[in-house]
Amino acid sequence: MRRAAFLLVCLAIGLGLAALAWQVLAPGGWTGWEVALMAAWLGTLPWTCLCAGNALFGFVLGMVSRDPVARVVPGWQRHPVLPPRARTALAVCLRNESMAAVLPPLARLLDGLEATLGPAAAGRGFTLWLLSDTQDPAAAAAEDAAIARFTAARAGQGIAIRHRRRAENTGFKAGNVMEFLDGPGGGFDFFLCLDADSEMSAAAVLRLVATMQADPRLAILQQLITGRPADSAFTRLFQFGMRAGMRSWATGQAWWQLDQGPYWGHNALIRVAPFREHARLEPLPDGRAILSHDQIEAVRLHAAGWKVRCVPEEEGSQEGNPPSLPDFLLRDRRWGAGNMQYFALLRLPGLTAMGRWQLVQAILLFLSAPLWLLVLLAGIGNAVTGGGEATPAAALAALLLANWAAIHAPKLLSYLALLLQPRRSAPYGGPMAVARGAAAEILFTTLLDPISLASKAIFLAGLACGRRIGWAPQNRDAHGLAWRDAARLLWPETLLGAAGLAALAAAGGTAWAWGLPFLAPLLLAAPFAVLTASPGFSRWMQSARLCATPEELAPTEVPTAVREAALAAG
Repeated sequence: MRRAAFLLVCLAIGLGLAALAWQVLAPGGWTGWEVALMAAWLGTLPWTCLCAGNALFGFVLGMVSRDPVARVVPGWQRHPVLPPRARTALAVCLRNESMAAVLPPLARLLDGLEATLGPAAAGRGFTLWLLSDTQDPAAAAAEDAAIARFTAARAGQGIAIRHRRRAENTGFKAGNVMEFLDGPGGGFDFFLCLDADSEMSAAAVLRLVATMQADPRLAILQQLITGRPADSAFTRLFQFGMRAGMRSWATGQAWWQLDQGPYWGHNALIRVAPFREHARLEPLPDGRAILSHDQIEAVRLHAAGWKVRCVPEEEGSQEGNPPSLPDFLLRDRRWGAGNMQYFALLRLPGLTAMGRWQLVQAILLFLSAPLWLLVLLAGIGNAVTGGGEATPAAALAALLLANWAAIHAPKLLSYLALLLQPRRSAPYGGPMAVARGAAAEILFTTLLDPISLASKAIFLAGLACGRRIGWAPQNRDAHGLAWRDAARLLWPETLLGAAGLAALAAAGGTAWAWGLPFLAPLLLAAPFAVLTASPGFSRWMQSARLCATPEELAPTEVPTAVREAALAAG
């Protein structure tokens, strides 16, 4: 019933948008360019409707329910205080990382667990495992030295620390994790999968463990992942919108996907036995390793009858986000290359219908980019060849606005919910702080989206022509960006914007004005990248507390009541 209701809402949204598009393109007859434009645009509709549908259901649940999380994740343990019965490995995957950035969040997690449970109980329940794929000898030596100092400093405090390095990076992160589970990790009940930039609070980890202990059929459980407090302006702006938008998206998605939810690859608690049995990834038919391991691991657990759940709650689960536009685009390319591999996995036998949809959804996230580029090119071609003269301006404006609102419905409705519920906006600094941050983030997104879509489209075109990409370590440190580097990295997007605007200007009329929302950001890609990576602009945003998240304004600490209750029980 839930899935049928969700499908009907998405169909209604899609039909409404399609009717608007027909009103825009049908007057004056159809040119070949308009047929191509309509076909490409219809291809983008599934992702657009998915965004709007998840957001609408999530918004309604958040507004009408006193506890929307309990509505979508039965059995969620909000305040566990007893020492866990299960043994959990805190497994951190490393590859050429700065240990000065990796170790402090882990120290805070260990301190929190030991303070909450007591050193003895924490030591019985948890072990920290640092799983290294670092191959460079100098980086490996620095990593070894940092971990040795970290281990020595924490000697006798409760939770044991172990360090393991593979000789080869076979299977990338998924291979690293599975080799660990086939070895010492096989002796644990659960493992908490963490990336090098992950940060989780003790309270969040204990909630996950308690919930999984209460449901023996639960294989993967994770909360939403928010951005860690950031220095970079780019990161602050990006993750302000992401933090808001993911709540309504994930609440709506959890409501209709139920026990066949997604897995995002880290900050998740995983039951060792079923994961070892069902989530082992063999190479693709062409011999390449699977890059985006998370969704296919979840899908295989669905198929075996195990539950995969995402809790739409942010508290205590964080990650680092790319510090600049070039770093963001590079990460997207890695994800895009991985998600396109799912075409080869859709035909796997035994998958559930929801499992196949999860793979299709991951493909659509990136496949919409080249379709949007085709929409742009077809629109330019139509204007240059004299088409579109009968297009009603009011209908075109309505379509563009409605389509934009549907795609960005998760964050727009989440902003609205924050403004309507003062108790939820208070951690951000109040309604005015939310409104200022939302305005800045919407402007940022308006400039970022065309650049991101063009970059993904260009990359996927190269991928289709045989280009290959591995899974290289990513830059996590905030830094400035030189003009020459921005120009060198973003010239394809800049050239596309300049050529498109020149073509529309040559066509005459008002076509150039309609093309500005997409083409102007492309033309400004390099200045946009330089500004949002600028240390000075970043410092100004920090001092103004613009786009500050609750984690920045009130860092997570171990709750006193939880700590005292746990110590009394233990």
